[in-house]
Amino acid sequence: MRGKLLRLLSAALVGSFCYGLAEVEALTVYRIGGEELPPPEVDGDFEFIQLAWADVDEKQLGRIDLLEAANSIEPQRLDPTVNLTPLIRERGGGIRSNNSYGWQSEALLDFLMDGDLTTAYLGSGRSQSADCSPCKKGIWFELNGLFPIRRIKIFTTERFAHQRFIEVFEIGTNDGDSRKKGTREGQYHWRGAFLDYDVVFSVANNLEPFLDLELPDRPIAEILFKAPVGNWEIAEFEIFGDGFASQASYVSNVIDLGMASSLGELTWSGSRDQGATVNLSMRSGDDTDPNFYWRFTFRGDERSRFATSGEPLTLDRYNRLEAGEKAGISPDNESWEFWTPPLDFDRGHSELVGLRPRRYLQFKADFLSERALAAGRMEYLQFNVSQPPVASQVLAEIVPHQVEVGEVVQFTYKILPNLEQNDLGFDSIEIDTPIEVTSIDAVYIGGEEQDFTIAERDAQSFVVQVPRIDLNRTGELVEVEFQAEVFQVGTVFSGRVFDSQLPHEVRQRITAGNADDLAESNTLSVGLSTVANPAVKALWLSPPLFTPNGDGVNDVLQIEYDLVNLSGAVPVTIDLYDLAGVKRCEVAHSTAASGRFSATWEGVDDAGNLLPPGLYLLRLEVDSDKAKDVEVAVVRLVY
Repeated sequence: MRGKLLRLLSAALVGSFCYGLAEVEALTVYRIGGEELPPPEVDGDFEFIQLAWADVDEKQLGRIDLLEAANSIEPQRLDPTVNLTPLIRERGGGIRSNNSYGWQSEALLDFLMDGDLTTAYLGSGRSQSADCSPCKKGIWFELNGLFPIRRIKIFTTERFAHQRFIEVFEIGTNDGDSRKKGTREGQYHWRGAFLDYDVVFSVANNLEPFLDLELPDRPIAEILFKAPVGNWEIAEFEIFGDGFASQASYVSNVIDLGMASSLGELTWSGSRDQGATVNLSMRSGDDTDPNFYWRFTFRGDERSRFATSGEPLTLDRYNRLEAGEKAGISPDNESWEFWTPPLDFDRGHSELVGLRPRRYLQFKADFLSERALAAGRMEYLQFNVSQPPVASQVLAEIVPHQVEVGEVVQFTYKILPNLEQNDLGFDSIEIDTPIEVTSIDAVYIGGEEQDFTIAERDAQSFVVQVPRIDLNRTGELVEVEFQAEVFQVGTVFSGRVFDSQLPHEVRQRITAGNADDLAESNTLSVGLSTVANPAVKALWLSPPLFTPNGDGVNDVLQIEYDLVNLSGAVPVTIDLYDLAGVKRCEVAHSTAASGRFSATWEGVDDAGNLLPPGLYLLRLEVDSDKAKDVEVAVVRLVY
């Protein structure tokens, strides 16, 4: 504890030049949402910072779209009794009709949604040029988002219910997917605007003054009503949804950690209905804004990232530009990383991603629903950081970076640490492996072999403790030699470094890169020299003679098999057949990805009865995404 206090005091004194005399905690846990939950249970001293989902601020680049945000977040649910038409404009959408000048938000459209059945929008009048044949009048509803619209009601006035009903009309919908543009069944060209839509209703002989139309269960972004110009009217055009918004999103404020920090574990709690998806991602950076803002200089096509005053454009300055001056926004890939690919939401945890320790983080969650009553939700998002960082940057690469599938290979894990003043340093290296390593052979620092200790070792990783790497040894190449097997193309040997004297603090992620100029890898990913087509590379049985007679010798059949180059977990079945082809029992049924696996059999059938002595066939079937791969081995059962 005394060492930790001295370290924190040192960091605080140095940091005070930039951040004031604020207290610097070694480990900090942040949580967004879940305010009703107790603080996290973390071993050791730590600071806990609670944030709220709703505390988003556009000035800090936060945003909430179509979400209910309280202790948790989930897409807004539409009330089937609420008419959405009057709400479209206030939600950022639009309602327009076509006239001689194009699509216009004409004042008469207000009659569609004023709640007054005595006022009406008329279908008479010329909506196109004199030579149109036949003339069409269209009303275009832009919802500004994807919604589960399930019902449309159209009324005429009571006075003209039997004279001005809409005899011929068409209603179409559009999901806003630009990739489908031009391929949809219905198409409407008017005054330079092209609309296409899926035809939902096409009616040629309507006699009803009141229409109650049920729409199919699919997300809708736009609705088009179209009818020939004529003696018809609409007193009210009502739109009703039922279910969750089909697309909703959350983007956190840019979170300032106070100083460059080692990025640790990210965890979250949530759920999703069948037919719903939650895409969670993150990014990290070195300054308060992950974007560049551009201004037209009006010197040809020249753009500038600076205001006329010479100051760099910020979000606030960009918003104050005239519309014609705004030249767009682009990602700042100099100081920020790109958004990560969507994390595995169902897994509930991941590592914070950063090429090096970062001061700023931002998160986003996109909620997608394929069905009206399906939704995802997030209760909280929680992450750990440590200050000061273990090292300002730790690059690593692995050699060789291409091997034969399933062969034991000696790898060298090359690590180049870059430490600056007040970085903690490290004495432990953790390396992830596809299966348990065959051996851990040597550690070199600066080309000299070192004593090391194997602190942890299991089927997925190992940890070695090495002589301490601190500011005095920054830039010295650290090499860890071990033997392992690879079963899948693109297997990544990710790693972390940490201080064994501070076991509760963040293990800092290692970044793939050029650690050694003499190596040609620059990656932690290992490929396969030859990719086997079958998913089953090998199947072993032991002992050769299987004798399940209860004497404690060779009573259990050990089954081992290697699966290679599978894109994910797939069904694996092991069955036992007699020589007549009759299935006698199912030995195992599970799912597995690439790697080495095992199962056992005690000589009994599905009913638990011992099988008679003889020869049997053990059939291993892997139902991969390409084909069913089968491997068969002979079992010799004797007593």
